[in-house]
Amino acid sequence: MKVSLLLFFSFVAGLLVRAAGQMIINRYPVEEAPEAPFAVERARMVEVQLAAPSRGIRDKRVLHVMGNVPRHEFVPPARRARAYSDSALPIGYNQTISQPYIVAFMTEILELKPESRVLEVGTGSGYQSAVLSGLVSKVFTIEIVPELAARAKADLQRLGYTNVDCRTGDGFAGLPEEAPFDAILVTCAADQVPPPLEAQLKPGGRMIIPLNDGSGQTLFLVCKDDLGISKKPVLPVRFVPMRRSKQTER
Repeated sequence: MKVSLLLFFSFVAGLLVRAAGQMIINRYPVEEAPEAPFAVERARMVEVQLAAPSRGIRDKRVLHVMGNVPRHEFVPPARRARAYSDSALPIGYNQTISQPYIVAFMTEILELKPESRVLEVGTGSGYQSAVLSGLVSKVFTIEIVPELAARAKADLQRLGYTNVDCRTGDGFAGLPEEAPFDAILVTCAADQVPPPLEAQLKPGGRMIIPLNDGSGQTLFLVCKDDLGISKKPVLPVRFVPMRRSKQTER
């Protein structure tokens, strides 16, 4: 009888867990979920790590795209079981895929519009590029590590992100041939806001960038208007350092 009761309660518990997962998916629906366990984890990530009052991501478009981009596809296979954890993860070459909350926060603060053209400095895994892809008309992304740039480009193409233009090069210099940009998102810590990026930001545009401040790093929101450039600290963070080519270090 005890064994039967244990089996019964285990069965009921399993039903409750599956029902809870489905409730989360219903609240933040995914467009495609070929791998059901990942879909449940992704929906839970949105509810717990992003939309919870303590986190405060409110933009419904950002929440929707975060619930649909398959983060596990941008994580090395050995780390895939932790793809939806509340943390950054190594992706090789001394680089990381950012914590989901930071990706959502940086994306939301740019106040992107469907017609926006965005520059991302530091492609890394390509995950942030994929998130931006679902919100704007065009994403230009640049990565200084050739191996990462090639891998991210292949993954983004394989997954159907057709409005992302991947480049290999020094992000400090930006992409002057494609400027101006409505928004710029930098995923590596610099000692200063690169002057080329300031110049390539459209008037009325916004940039989010982590800057070294002596004791750590802080995310700064950079806004450009008719009076010039303003900077506002918004969040303490920790990013990999910005790598530079010999040309921009001169």
